Amino acid sequence: MHVILAVLAASSALFAQSGGTAPNEPRNDAGALDARQIVELSVAATERSWGTRDEYSYMERDEDRRLDSHGMVKSDDDKVLQLTIINGARFEQLMEHNGRPPSAEEQRESTEELDKLKHETPEGRTLRLGKEEENGAFLRDVLEGFDFQLIGEEMVDGRPAYVLQATPHPGYRAQGKYGKMFSKVAGKLWIDKQDFGWVRVDGQVTQAFSMGLFVARVQRGSRVILEQTCVGDDVWVPKRIELRASAKILFLKSLDIDRILTYSDYMLAANEPYSVSK
Repeated sequence: MHVILAVLAASSALFAQSGGTAPNEPRNDAGALDARQIVELSVAATERSWGTRDEYSYMERDEDRRLDSHGMVKSDDDKVLQLTIINGARFEQLMEHNGRPPSAEEQRESTEELDKLKHETPEGRTLRLGKEEENGAFLRDVLEGFDFQLIGEEMVDGRPAYVLQATPHPGYRAQGKYGKMFSKVAGKLWIDKQDFGWVRVDGQVTQAFSMGLFVARVQRGSRVILEQTCVGDDVWVPKRIELRASAKILFLKSLDIDRILTYSDYMLAANEPYSVSK
C-alpha cells in the first residue's frame, strides 16, 4: 500500500539542487513563472527534502480501516511507531498496537530488525540503497508523465501557494516500474510560492491498474490526499496522508480501505546507537 501512496501522492517532501538560487533566498521573479517552471522547481525542492528528511526522527500513527460494501468498518488496525536513524537507515519501532504496548512477539521482531541494521553488511547496504533509489526514481519522471496547468493561487496554513492541475501526458513512455501508473492517475497540486515545497497533493485513480506480484488491481476512484508541513530550512515533510481505495486481489477478493497516517514530533536525529524500549 505504501507504493500506492507514493505513486498517487509522490509522497515525500524532499531537497535537491533547484537551479542556482540558494535554498533560503527569496525569489523575486516567482510571479513570472509558468506551470512547468513551477513544477520543475518543486520537483527539485522535493528531492532535496527527501534527502534531508532522513536526518529527522518522528512519530507515525497508522489507522487502517477495512470497510464492507456498505462503507461500515469490518476491521481496523491502529499502530503508533517511532522512526529514527540507525547506521544511516530508518528504523521503525512499534510503540503501541491497538491501544496496547507491543506484544512479546512484536518486541522480538523489533529487536531482530535493530540488530540487523546495526550489523548491516556492505552488500546489504548496497542492496537497500538500490531499492530506495528505485522507489524514488519515479519522481524524476513527473515532468514527462504529466501535463500541468496553473489554475490559481490559494492560502494554505497561512502561506500562499500555487494551485496546479495535473493530467496524464498523452503518449508518455514510462521509464521506471512506477512511472507506468502515471497514465492512470490525475489530480491537483498545491506548491508553496516561497520555497516550492509540496503543500498538498490530491490524487485520484482515473483508470484501474494492476501492481505487485499477486496482481492487486487498484480500482478507479481510489483517492489519496497528502498534506505536508515545513520544519525549517525549506524542508517539507509529510503531516497527514489519507487514502481511500478499492482494490482486488487475484481479481477475486475485494478490499475497501480507509487509511490515515499522521506524522508528528519531527526532530533532528542523533543517528547514534539505539536500544529498543522495554
